[in-house]
Amino acid sequence: MFELHIKTRGWIALGISPAGGMTGADIGMGWIGEAGNVHFQDRYAFNFSKPILDTTTMDWHGLQGREQNGWTAIQFKRLLDTCDSMDVPIKSGTNILIFAYGLMDPNIGQLDDDISYHENRRGSRIIPLQSYSDPPPESKFAEFDSFDFLMNNYLVPPTDTTYYCKVFKLPSHFPMKRHAIAHKIIIDSTNRDLVHHMDTYECHPETTNFDDTNLPEGECDQIVKQIKTCVSNMMTMWSVGADHVSEYVPEAGYPIGGDLPVKYFMVQVHYDNARLLSNRRDSSGIKFYVDSKLRQYDLGYVIFGLSSSAYGIAIPPHVDRFIIDSYCPTNFSKKLLMDLKWTPQLAEQWQQFYNNASRRVIFGGGNIVNQQLLSAIPPYNDLVSESCNRRKAWMKY
Repeated sequence: MFELHIKTRGWIALGISPAGGMTGADIGMGWIGEAGNVHFQDRYAFNFSKPILDTTTMDWHGLQGREQNGWTAIQFKRLLDTCDSMDVPIKSGTNILIFAYGLMDPNIGQLDDDISYHENRRGSRIIPLQSYSDPPPESKFAEFDSFDFLMNNYLVPPTDTTYYCKVFKLPSHFPMKRHAIAHKIIIDSTNRDLVHHMDTYECHPETTNFDDTNLPEGECDQIVKQIKTCVSNMMTMWSVGADHVSEYVPEAGYPIGGDLPVKYFMVQVHYDNARLLSNRRDSSGIKFYVDSKLRQYDLGYVIFGLSSSAYGIAIPPHVDRFIIDSYCPTNFSKKLLMDLKWTPQLAEQWQQFYNNASRRVIFGGGNIVNQQLLSAIPPYNDLVSESCNRRKAWMKY
């Protein structure tokens, strides 16, 4: 079920797009008539032109709506998969939605009864419409202790891609070892269109020497030396389309507090500001829920894949199919995964295929046009967080 609110007295439309544009988009369009009744249509866009009426089956259904104080609001529904060739299935995780609106209602029964052109009154959003799993409600953790790592009213610059890094110290009110058993990603409600992904890293305890009164923060590329101890071991990762609340397996928890060596963490947020918006401030971040009881195992994360840099990803121009290999050397995987019932071969290889027929050379994985290729496997058996990517393999072995 959907509900769309737009400041207009004309028609409003919402579509599911296979690639982010109008081509191939499945669109529900409606308006409120003079008598207050809801008109709703199922449309399809073959290309960047006026969407036609879908005459195969009517799969978008208007439920109710109203027009008030210059706003139009309509509630409507559609099946997840209609098996209609002129519809786009609603998949688990990330879906690309497009929207548009006009200033006037269509004149039904007149020669000019079709919708007017939306001009620049349009946009798109990447939104998770269907969860990958069945995330628990936040209320489940209401009785647990918690702590937050949040951005501090950060002014997002009007550039298309910004990576912002902020170092945090674990709160001092955990004098004994505890287990974090879940976390929640917190996104400012006004910035859901800007925050693309968020990663949390451990800062290496043996080489970290921070001033607690002035912990590093800033655009990541500008404070590289200050945060160099905080870029290897990833603790959590989240991207648009993933669930906001993640509960860990019942037999394991992430260890914090007490005499544990890791005291500092870094949160990295990727802001995707394709419209170059200004005057947007953000306080997004992550909340951890902490149990008073220790679980059987300490949880850690093992990261495999390609580093997000020109060393990790370099795609030549105008090739239809290109293979990028990521290797984790056997001596690394043997050392790290001895407690898991898994026997490494000479090398563990992951391959990524790209359709790159119309792209220029792409280096690195810094924005959402490029690709960030990391896989996190949440093991336990008292493993510490580690990473093995091709760049690190070159440097260490």
